[in-house]
Amino acid sequence: MRRRRTDAFGMSFLDCICCGFGAVILFYVMMSARSGLRLVHSSDQLQSEINALDLEVRAGTERLAVLRNSLEKTQTDSASAAAGAARLALEVREQREQLSSYDAQSLARRERLEQLKADVRSLQEGDRRLQAGSAEAASPGQDVHVLPNPGARRYITGIVLHGKRIAILVDVSASMLHEDLVSILRLRNADDATKRRAAKWRRTIEIVNWMATQLPPEGKYQILGFNTKAEPLVAGSPAAWLDAADAPALARNLQALRTVVPRDGTSLYNAFAAAKSLSPLPDQIVLITDGLPTQGKTAGPRKYIDAGARAHLFDDALAVLPPNVPVDVVLLPMKGDVQAAHRFWRLARVTKGTLLAPSKDWP
Repeated sequence: MRRRRTDAFGMSFLDCICCGFGAVILFYVMMSARSGLRLVHSSDQLQSEINALDLEVRAGTERLAVLRNSLEKTQTDSASAAAGAARLALEVREQREQLSSYDAQSLARRERLEQLKADVRSLQEGDRRLQAGSAEAASPGQDVHVLPNPGARRYITGIVLHGKRIAILVDVSASMLHEDLVSILRLRNADDATKRRAAKWRRTIEIVNWMATQLPPEGKYQILGFNTKAEPLVAGSPAAWLDAADAPALARNLQALRTVVPRDGTSLYNAFAAAKSLSPLPDQIVLITDGLPTQGKTAGPRKYIDAGARAHLFDDALAVLPPNVPVDVVLLPMKGDVQAAHRFWRLARVTKGTLLAPSKDWP
């Protein structure tokens, strides 16, 4: 009987091999899936950390911008404070200089007052000696010669107000704040109280006060302030003649002058036109100013005007000057305005008036 052949690689063996191989593949698939899950989880954590760091960076950038703006504002405020401190120091120094000037002027005026009192006492003593002397007339040929019209010789020390109708023209432009152009520009931007305390303007007020004491009691007057326009000092009052004997009216005019704030340019044309509009015409004009005009009949937006143009404006103003009226000029000269003195001197000479360029302690 033939022996049966045994096959080592039967179907059962192949099934076992396939099952084992499938198990290995399944194991690797499961391991790979678990590894992928861990990788995804790790990636999500890293992305969350990245997002958190990005938020922190943006917040830090915003805070840095705020800090930078704060630093710039602090630096700006510090620079402004330093500039303000420097400006205040300059103003304090200028105020001290002005105060020193006022003190010096006050001392000079006190000394002058004492000298005047001594002169008065000397004159009174001389008058008493003359009254105690003989009242008999001197022999012919020995009389003291009496000069005709002795008051007219007062031009040596001042201006004589002799008219029956006296027009006083007061320059109230910004140039009346100071003699120097740079100081005028600085004071022009100051407050009104500082402008009224300016030494040159206070001196102008004193000059008008002196003029008021020289008005003849029986005469008439009008005080006109002028810059780019001309008008009476008392607002709302008619441009008519006032009685010099009316003390309250004169006091109101002087008080109104003390409240004036010098500003704007100078129109001599409008000043002379206002004097010419008075009825009847004045028979004496007193002009208180500091230089040639900077404006004509109408105010223009002029930032700079040269000497030639100012001389031309002066000549235009002469065309409206009332005819045959003496013009007395009190000139408070500006630095650098070299033509002003000559032209105002010629105006006073042609009209038979007087030019006075007073010292700083006059009147």
